[in-house]
Amino acid sequence: MEISPEKLDWRQAYKLLTGSILPRPIAFVTTVDSKGIANAAPFSFFTAICADPLLICFSPMRRGSDGAKKDTLNNIENTGQFIINIVNEEIAKQMNDCAIEFAPDIDELEQVGLTKVQGCKVSVPRIKESLVHLECELYQVLHFGDQPGAGSLVIGKVIHVHIHDPLFDRGRIDTEKLRPIGRMAGNRFTEPLGKTFEMIRKQKPND
Repeated sequence: MEISPEKLDWRQAYKLLTGSILPRPIAFVTTVDSKGIANAAPFSFFTAICADPLLICFSPMRRGSDGAKKDTLNNIENTGQFIINIVNEEIAKQMNDCAIEFAPDIDELEQVGLTKVQGCKVSVPRIKESLVHLECELYQVLHFGDQPGAGSLVIGKVIHVHIHDPLFDRGRIDTEKLRPIGRMAGNRFTEPLGKTFEMIRKQKPND
């Protein structure tokens, strides 16, 4: 099969992306609006950029119905702050429920029964039931169109990290205790700790 992206509508192109780039980690992003109302939404276009400075990024797409910016992006542009809450197995259902398009004045965390805990260095709540939180200041945002299917790249500088104590061992996070989930295509997600294997990276071509 040979496909030319310019011949696809955005929904077809989206399905190709989400069916090819997987499994994807999930950024469960909390923000607040100008009135202090909390917002929580999941994004699976999410990854790390570099360690010095400590930068992460995620990509909120424009709303498919009218091309409008989503509440998360509006809030980040207005306040310059957000928190990435890593999604573990225990909060998978609540995370998924937060993908519903609630009205801007609705606090999603209250609606789905998650607990808000104030951030340490940003004025944004983190999710108590999540086991790792990355408090971020907006580093840069890039926009790629304003039509349905377009999106933005939000780059955040991590300025504080919360880790549930039992997870942290000699400077590393214990994946088996974190039990993160991932996003697949359509409505499918990965279960935590599926079958894994180890490969040692070679130091030289002949090692």
